[in-house]
This record gives sequence, structure tokens and C-alpha cells, in this order.
Amino acid sequence: MTTPPPLTLQQRFWDSWAAISGDKGYEEISARQAKIICDWLSTVDVPDMKLLEVGCGTGWFCPRLAAFGSVTATDLSPTQIETARALFPQVQFLAGDFMTLELEPEQFDVVVTLEVLAHVADQQAFVERIAKLLKPSGLLMLATQNRPVLERFNRIEPPGPGQIRRWVDARELAGLLSRSFRVLELKSVTPRANRGFLRLLNSRKVNYPIRALFGDRFENLKERLGLGWTLVALARKVSP
Repeated sequence: MTTPPPLTLQQRFWDSWAAISGDKGYEEISARQAKIICDWLSTVDVPDMKLLEVGCGTGWFCPRLAAFGSVTATDLSPTQIETARALFPQVQFLAGDFMTLELEPEQFDVVVTLEVLAHVADQQAFVERIAKLLKPSGLLMLATQNRPVLERFNRIEPPGPGQIRRWVDARELAGLLSRSFRVLELKSVTPRANRGFLRLLNSRKVNYPIRALFGDRFENLKERLGLGWTLVALARKVSP
């Protein structure tokens, strides 16, 4: 395993992330992740629910989470947190390294984290930190990039200075969660590709007539085959 870049360099990268990333057409991916998380949350019957979002960026998802309870949100980037505070004053935002932020153990009912796992130096420690912050039987709702699909079927720009990139596959994700969680659901969603045979399968020319005949069943089949861009996992904390 290569040595991760210094935390200050990682922070600088994420400070400038909005300007670097711009609009690259990932709205569909984020929207699908958000819908799945909200669907899961709608089934959680916990009075005065306390939620933590790890890696919130500028807080775009926080208002939707706030519909389910009180929200605390963290991000490594002070610049992004400053923007989030101005936009969503109803949310408690904390800037800094999630692994060392002062947070009381076992205080949250649900932890949500979207596309953060691939950007942390020690993924197992990251998952264990989340477990420590969850109440007994608390829930983790996680989305992360699906390594085989990104590596085989997508051209992705190389990591920027300070950006950690360690994608996982479904088996690896299940293994990371297994120490502290019981996985309730783990699946791939949102088929997306810009090269290889998956690009052809996802093309409008191919998909339009298929969807006209079969609706979303073809998309659902691709997801069941593990061809989604995103892996999503719902997991419940278990006692040591």
C-alpha cells in the first residue's frame, strides 16, 4: 500500500474540488444514491433520530436528511464547510479529519456517507470509527464507487494532487463491514460506462427500444449483474 499524501495536501485538494470537478454529468449518480438513502430512512422508526453525514461537501444532501431528524455533518474541507454553513444553518457542520474529530461515542442512530470510502487512507479504521459513533444496533448507509465497473468500462481522469483513490468491489466492501456490521443490503446501482461493451449496453440507441418494451427491467438486470457505477450498502451495527 502506498503512503497516503499528507493531510494538508488532501485538504487542499478537497478545498478546490468544486472548481476542479465542475459539472461532469454525475447528477444521475448522486440522485440515485440520495433516493436509495431516503427510501431506507423512511423505514426507520426511531423517535428524535440523530444522523451523521460523513463527507458532506457543501451540504447538498443535508436538507433531505434533516427531514428525518437532527443532522450533524462533517467534511475535511473547511472551504466546503464554510459554504455549507451559509446555505444550511439548521445543520451542525464540523470541518476536519473525521478520524480525529471530537465526537461522542454511540450518539447517532444513522451514519450516512456517500463516495467517501475510496478517499480515506485506512478504510477499515474508517468503518470502525463509524461503528463507534453509532448507537447499539445503529445503521450505516453507505455509497461508494464500484471498482470493476470504473476500471473496466470507464475512462477516469487520474487522481489529483492530494487525492486518495482506492475503489473497492462488492466482496471487498462486505469484508470491510463484516467486523462491526451485519450487512442487510448490498447492491450495485446506476449502470454507467464510456468504454467497452457496457458503453454499448448503456447507449440511448440500444436502451430506448428496450425500455419502450420492458421498462426498467433491463436496467435492473444490469444492476443485479453488478454493472452499476455505485455500490450501496445498508448495514446494522452488531455487538463486539
